[in-house]
Amino acid sequence: MREADGPRPSRLHTDLKSDAEVAVEALRGSGAACEALVRRFERPVYNLIARLVQDPGMAEDLTQESFIKMFRALGTFDPQQRFSSWLFRIAHNTAIDYLRQRRPVTVAPHMDEDDEERDPLTSIADIAALSPERAASNRELAAALDAAIDRLRPEYRSAIVLRHQEGLEYDEIAHVLDLPLGTVKTYLHRARRELARDLSAGGFGPETRSTDRA
Repeated sequence: MREADGPRPSRLHTDLKSDAEVAVEALRGSGAACEALVRRFERPVYNLIARLVQDPGMAEDLTQESFIKMFRALGTFDPQQRFSSWLFRIAHNTAIDYLRQRRPVTVAPHMDEDDEERDPLTSIADIAALSPERAASNRELAAALDAAIDRLRPEYRSAIVLRHQEGLEYDEIAHVLDLPLGTVKTYLHRARRELARDLSAGGFGPETRSTDRA
């Protein structure tokens, strides 16, 4: 007999639950819950890893590796914690481990948080104006931004992707990257500044965006 259209009952059941609830069910051995976790996070995890390693094929392999690690470590997950942050930390570490095997990963020196307020470039480095979602109507700008993100240092790239593509809060990013909150703010500040400079050098400065919106 032909299966009726629409999601299976087990899938519908898990789709109505929070990430943490589904994770708990997966730990108890629910196959539907395991599938739900992969379905919910496969694309975000791949996007994060692909941004870091810049190799689509390797990103797919590392995504699979990340989920294997996730399932093995489910017993350590705290349901009071945000599941996406916990999983992104696994994915980030998996990608960084791969990069370290290929070349050393440099870490930027800490910058005092007050420097962000004194930096005159902060006003033109507003990521709300630079995010891919806002730039979707302008394909050239979106492509330029995408290329600019890929040119960022790995630690800056991680912070930008987690904040402005995955929507994590600063403290969640600090947990994912295993960094002090002040360092995360520094990375985001410097990444935004570099993106603004890169886009301005490519002809996508504030004046250009204002003209486009006119």
